[in-house]
Amino acid sequence: MENRLRDLATARYHDHHPFNQRMHRGELSPDELRTWVANRFYYQWNIPVKDAHILAKLELPAMRRSWIRRIQDHDGVAGRDGGIERWLRLGEAVGLDRRELLAQRRLLPGARLAVDGYVNFCRNNSALEAVASSLTELCAPSIMLTRLETFPLHYPWIDDDGLSYFRDRVPQGRRDGSEALSWVKEWAVTRDQQDRALAALSFKCDVLWSLLDSVQGATREVTPR
Repeated sequence: MENRLRDLATARYHDHHPFNQRMHRGELSPDELRTWVANRFYYQWNIPVKDAHILAKLELPAMRRSWIRRIQDHDGVAGRDGGIERWLRLGEAVGLDRRELLAQRRLLPGARLAVDGYVNFCRNNSALEAVASSLTELCAPSIMLTRLETFPLHYPWIDDDGLSYFRDRVPQGRRDGSEALSWVKEWAVTRDQQDRALAALSFKCDVLWSLLDSVQGATREVTPR
């Protein structure tokens, strides 16, 4: 089961999307980067929301204590900024006004639908499926490391402080992916449960891919999947 989940995530993760590949080759214009940052921000903004829905489904206090850390990672806690604030700083580093980001002035309809669909998936489905959908975290550290390597090389005009989101997500992604994987392996005992876990992860890959389709479609002709 673990191999099937890892293989699915590796094969379907959005690092294969043409837009991300162009990003990592240094082929994006400043405005294309700004369009991506502005629309990805809507995803970042809603991560704590979807995690709150998952939190409400967890029956054991120890699990709730562990999962709430994800909300704090993005919302921040007293004296420590979270991922949302760091993404806002990335926006400023690429030339966006944070007020524009917060007002969602550049949010594309397709990106909104993809993110809202993910939040509703976590709201309406079982804890198993909601947690399994988060297993894209298994691939997140790799793409963050790629961006930390390629952004200073290809986009040196972006201030280094704007890349702090990527740095923090490397250890967080490893921790979160490992935890979610252990839970899914424990819960997905029957063939039906395993199939639903795989379908949930596949859906999440579609969410991330669709978000990039929207961004790419706003900047150039969409490349078919």
